[in-house]
Amino acid sequence: MKFDMGRAWNEATALISGNKELLAVIAGIFIFLPNLALALFVPEMMTGPAEVNPEDPTAAMQAFYSEYGVWFGLLTIVQSVGTLSLLALLHDRRPTVGEAMRTGLVTLLPYIAAQLILVVVLSIVLGVPIGLAVAAGGVTGGVLLGLLAFVVFVYVMVKVSLVSPEMVLGANLNPLTALRNSWRLTKGNSLRLFGFYLLLLIGVIVVGAVIGMISGLFVAMLGQNTAGLLVGGALNGLLGAIWSVLLVCVLASVYKQLAGPSAAAVSETFE
Repeated sequence: MKFDMGRAWNEATALISGNKELLAVIAGIFIFLPNLALALFVPEMMTGPAEVNPEDPTAAMQAFYSEYGVWFGLLTIVQSVGTLSLLALLHDRRPTVGEAMRTGLVTLLPYIAAQLILVVVLSIVLGVPIGLAVAAGGVTGGVLLGLLAFVVFVYVMVKVSLVSPEMVLGANLNPLTALRNSWRLTKGNSLRLFGFYLLLLIGVIVVGAVIGMISGLFVAMLGQNTAGLLVGGALNGLLGAIWSVLLVCVLASVYKQLAGPSAAAVSETFE
């Protein structure tokens, strides 16, 4: 089946429109509130490293993530459960919010396993050759391999972009099978999907930049006090919630188009 960008976008917006209240509840719980809480209780995560040495900028970043890595990890886990729960809401059998959240929790570990498998494979296939080239003193070769690795990385990300909907909507909790099925479903449509995702990313970056400027202005006006942190955290949380809902609905629409109607949808049609 050839992927249709227009159809995918229309179906994504229809999913948002038809489930906006329930999507807002889960996005608020798992995306908005955690960002707001971190802005209030761990404000340093919003401002980033206090001082960066121009001669060694990576040192400050390493120290920053070393100090706040646990918080970033917790936020990632909470938001992953939220994303999976949002996907579960879009199942054709129309689950309740509670059922969707349980599905998100059950799917979390298999989803993390799939991500870890992907990281290990990419590290071996892409990281090792680049490391060997640089170690051998071939800087030019390392740069060229790095560029090639980036292209391969983007290609692989497109191919495995349907892992989460395969696990949630396809009810497939086997990480290896989910990766394989995502690869199969995207076969013949990789370039179209890349173009679709790229257009979506550009739009999100533009909107995010505008909201970020507004957020920065509010924080600058209010200062680094509770009010400023509250406004900044609320705007960041709102942007994250909107982006999560949009991304989930896009992935669900792409998956449903390429995978075909589910058994629940077919049975509902003939009832």
